[in-house]
Amino acid sequence: MPLDSETPIDAHLITDAVSPEKDVDGLNTINEGRVATGDMSGFLPCTPNGCMELIKRTGTPIAGSYAVVIGRSKIVGTPMSELLKWADATVTVAHSKTKNLNLLIKKADILVVAVGRPEMVRGAWIKPGAVVIDCGINSIPDPTKKSGQRLVGDVKYEEALPVASHVTPVPGGVGPMTVAMLMQNTVQSAQRVARRLIEMEFRWCLKPLSLKLTEPVPSDIEIARAQEPKDVAVLAQEIGLIPSEVSLYGTKKAKVSLKVLQRLQYEDDAKYVVVAGITPTPLGEGKSTTLVGLVQALTAHKRCNSIACLRQPSQGPTFGIKGGAAGGGYSQVIPMEDFNLHLTGDIHAVTAANNLLAAQLDARIFHEATQTDQALYERLVPAVKGSRKFAPIQLRRLKRLGIEKTDPYALTPDEIRRFARLNIDPHNVVWTRVLDVNDRYLRKITIGLSPTEKNLTRDTSFAISVSSEIMAILALATGLEDMKQRLAKMVVAFDKTGTPVTADDLGVTGSMMVLLKDAIEPTLMQTLEGTPVLVHAGPFANIAHGCSSIVADDIGMKLAGKRGYVVTEAGFGSDIGMEKFFNIKCRASGKVPNAVVLVTTVRALKMHGGGPIVTAGAPLRREYMSENLDLLEKGLPNLLKHIENGLKYGVPVVVAINAHGTDTAAEHELVQKAAKAAGAFDAIISNHWAKGGEGAAELAQAVIDACNRPSEFKLLYDLDMSIEDKIVRIAKEMYGAGTIELNSKVRDAIRLYTEKGFGKLPICMAKTSMSLTGDPSAKGAPKDFKLVINDICLSAGAGFIVPMCGEISKMPGLPTRPSIFDIDLNTETGEIEGLF
Repeated sequence: MPLDSETPIDAHLITDAVSPEKDVDGLNTINEGRVATGDMSGFLPCTPNGCMELIKRTGTPIAGSYAVVIGRSKIVGTPMSELLKWADATVTVAHSKTKNLNLLIKKADILVVAVGRPEMVRGAWIKPGAVVIDCGINSIPDPTKKSGQRLVGDVKYEEALPVASHVTPVPGGVGPMTVAMLMQNTVQSAQRVARRLIEMEFRWCLKPLSLKLTEPVPSDIEIARAQEPKDVAVLAQEIGLIPSEVSLYGTKKAKVSLKVLQRLQYEDDAKYVVVAGITPTPLGEGKSTTLVGLVQALTAHKRCNSIACLRQPSQGPTFGIKGGAAGGGYSQVIPMEDFNLHLTGDIHAVTAANNLLAAQLDARIFHEATQTDQALYERLVPAVKGSRKFAPIQLRRLKRLGIEKTDPYALTPDEIRRFARLNIDPHNVVWTRVLDVNDRYLRKITIGLSPTEKNLTRDTSFAISVSSEIMAILALATGLEDMKQRLAKMVVAFDKTGTPVTADDLGVTGSMMVLLKDAIEPTLMQTLEGTPVLVHAGPFANIAHGCSSIVADDIGMKLAGKRGYVVTEAGFGSDIGMEKFFNIKCRASGKVPNAVVLVTTVRALKMHGGGPIVTAGAPLRREYMSENLDLLEKGLPNLLKHIENGLKYGVPVVVAINAHGTDTAAEHELVQKAAKAAGAFDAIISNHWAKGGEGAAELAQAVIDACNRPSEFKLLYDLDMSIEDKIVRIAKEMYGAGTIELNSKVRDAIRLYTEKGFGKLPICMAKTSMSLTGDPSAKGAPKDFKLVINDICLSAGAGFIVPMCGEISKMPGLPTRPSIFDIDLNTETGEIEGLF
């Protein structure tokens, strides 16, 4: 340990590098601060604590005594004075420059000397009968000793001995007791860890934020701004993260390093809960709001370790028609402006990596079309200082081509041609550029129109950034190496013989990794009640698998621990998001889910029962605002189909009825009875929107009870099944289809994928989210309909095949009146207005 220093930063260079929870010396600033405020729950500094023990053993009462401490060091003097003060002594702190020090000492019932001056205190200064604790160890000349030195204290021991009732000798006085206190602290530390491991009752020391509930419920933004979030560094510490695992982005959000997975690799996982919904309607079911309310209830009200894992919203819908996606009412993620906009830049990183790949692809087509084999090769493997050398990524390409050579000068003309030419078919390029903006005019474009491109034009398109395969990879990768391997395998085009061309063939894998190295870390935020949220990735659920990342869930499950809960969300209804969560995400992660929370509303079920069309901006029709049991009953088959879907995986389904003020008790009772009769584990009325976690407490208990059941989880299909059979299984079991129609283009693609070794990939169905069928206008739960598969594509890096059911646009367009009109920045306050 460092010697005390006049410079504060020097004294704490080492002591503050030790975690307060492991600081058995009791010298970390946090533990010293606790002592200063009378909080003795941390580790007490060993020498001062040893001195207190010595005083107690003399039998002299400390309470009411007058104590003088000579010395103000952070190691002994200052904490010693604090310990005496909290033991009810009257304390004066003096030092070597104190005037009339001898007169001050003369009054002391208890004298502690830690000033570092040999034999400074004389016997004549000491009050008769006083207790003297001498902490000094000083070396002075002694010609009688072989070493020429002897150790003395800060007190003239021979003079003090006849006056004081007790005097500690030097050496052999305070030292052994200091060591004993250090051992005691070490045992205490071990006991705390052992208690946690043996009892398995480890809970975070998390202090929830209280809510000030008001009626009527204010707007989302008013609620969010009325709550001051806790500093994210504090939240990180509360849930067991250490500073080196957290990169702060200001005070309200932080990136969490994947290093935490290595540190906690032997910890048991938390229970795993997925929140899904019935078939969405324009009325909204409040899936994200329910998830946030549930986690607030589990953590702040049930005192369980619990983490919410959510997708990052796309900027496109935020400025389009959807608005924010941070929950609502008293169940929100805050700050919601950060959540809904740039956050920590992950989507921008995906955009940059995607477009870098697109740029390299088109550049390669251009350069191959305008150069000879030899010229192309010499530019791909340039001579540097007279020598050519393959890059590692080029060596990987050589190996895939079966060319076992590492010397660029050893290749034959045929090998040079095979290595240098990808022979990309411009009419069979599947990779597109992306942008995180709804822009309908980019759905089809022509590129290469500049005269510099020598008439090498082709038709292509833009997609929205979150539909990029890179976003799906970000969500499915289990770590950096896994992400790298997935990026390398992305098929971006086919050559003129029908062979896939990958990102690795284009040499872009490493560069994309550099752009994405921070994006793989999830972002830590919090709910209105100060409970943790991990926000990460945002693949669309109708064209990708629609789930937040595997790494966020993994980190959450390790941090929450065996008795904790991780609650994550699957996009849209059980037929799309939940099905892909189980068959794609859980298959990739190896995690076993414990329960499904299926969100529904009375209003949405009425629409599925034939209720009138809802028009944005128009008042709701009376059918949705007043009791209508007949309409509600007609819509129940949709809910029952989604319950059935969940039960097919062997996982208990808890139905969460997201309550609205216009619902009636009779309507709630009808939904509950039908849900339970269909096999739901429970059906709970949840009022989290109006009451936060308190309103979801009953739902939280139902989830706890459901998770206590042994898991009987099973996947829907085996990967060895043919591509067509897997499509049929999903369509019939999840949607209720009777027959499947594949056109000739789809059948040819399936044949090609199978021949090229992609036949055993899982299926990621792309279809409308607004219906169980491929027709968005078909509500309720149709049966035995025909599902048409009109296209299919490969996402080899993400690791799935995407059949298209109908026209699925990857680039949304802005409506006549987008949210853009309402969004503004208040230049006086700096606040964002109109997002919600």
